[in-house]
Amino acid sequence: METLEFIIYPDGRVKETVTGIIGASCAEVTAAIEAQLGVVVAQQNTSEYFAQPNEQSATETVAAKTAYSQW
Repeated sequence: METLEFIIYPDGRVKETVTGIIGASCAEVTAAIEAQLGVVVAQQNTSEYFAQPNEQSATETVAAKTAYSQW
């Protein structure tokens, strides 16, 4: 599940936390919101930002199953 959490501090600062989005696409999701909020002072990427989607093609699966000895 994709989640955006905002904490608004009394001095006007906003802390934004994004979870559930793999890779750099979280920047696309939050870009419009950040543009409306103002200047981004700091950014810290989570482990989800650096994660790679776990995708396997059908070709790779078939090749792995047929790779056996021909004795």
